[in-house]
Amino acid sequence: MKRRVLLIYTGGTIGMKRNPVTGALEPLDFEQLLCHVPELSEVPTEIASYQFSPPIDSSDMSPRLWTELVHIIADHYDQYDGFVILHGTDTMAYTASALSFMLENLTKPVILTGSQLPIGQLRTDGKENLITSIEIAAARRQDGTARVPEVCIYFNGHLMRGNRTTKQSADEFNAFESFNYPHLADAGVEISYHDELIHRPAAKAVMRPQYRLDANVIIFSLFPGVREDLIRHIIATPNLRSIVMRTFGSGNAPHSPWLLSALREGTRCGKVIVNVSQCLQGHVEMGRYGTGYQLQEAGVVSGCDATVEATVAKLMYLQGKYDDPEQVRKFMRQSICGEITIQ
Repeated sequence: MKRRVLLIYTGGTIGMKRNPVTGALEPLDFEQLLCHVPELSEVPTEIASYQFSPPIDSSDMSPRLWTELVHIIADHYDQYDGFVILHGTDTMAYTASALSFMLENLTKPVILTGSQLPIGQLRTDGKENLITSIEIAAARRQDGTARVPEVCIYFNGHLMRGNRTTKQSADEFNAFESFNYPHLADAGVEISYHDELIHRPAAKAVMRPQYRLDANVIIFSLFPGVREDLIRHIIATPNLRSIVMRTFGSGNAPHSPWLLSALREGTRCGKVIVNVSQCLQGHVEMGRYGTGYQLQEAGVVSGCDATVEATVAKLMYLQGKYDDPEQVRKFMRQSICGEITIQ
């Protein structure tokens, strides 16, 4: 029996065409996009489609649209063996991270992909990304269960856990990487799955969609010369529930007494402050140096080896579920769906 995959087209470079007069990229409609991939008729999978109308630029992606995607997947969950989401590259890692939390107990593949060049261009990377994503979404193990029951990003021959992935290049076909977690599969002549790395749901798990997100989150980066008044202003922002603080190296910050005082005040007022490294690779270890230990004493939570994208999405998800900041802090320290490595 043919596997069934739902192809969800949100927009992005993969579905663009170049205006012959202005030279600017403009969106194709979905039928025009499919005309550029006649190879899909040879794929041994039944493919249905759902199109965002109008298609959106990924810079306009939002929690409201993440919720819409979860509704689409949940409403069609029993009808399809897997899902492929065509998405712009700029915010793809944010969307993949959010969906990984919102689709609790996921038992089927949800693969996000796109391209660096429009699918109608001669040198496009879009065709291979799309066709291989569909093949992965339909893949099954010998026992009939999904080969990769995760939210993933597939790009340029690599399948990566969605909440471990970040965009690393605006110009290269190798646009994404999961710096702190190995690839789940690599596609060459054959697709090599690394089964020992793939997250599997509990036996007889039932997928539970979560639709509520709380976006009262902000990101700020520390840098030499960061101003006290601006940091205090951010921490005192009304309705702000959490802060992703991008620190140096393995989670270090300036020795400034005012910074620790401001962070303590934020924690005391119920704000969740998460320490994430500005480095693309590595693990926050707040006990390694004195400044990191002081951050811990001020109530700052370690982001471990999470990406910024996953940390933001996880906070939105947890804040949608829990009003108590202590509950949010508790689950920020735990791996919910493989987004951090607990040491």
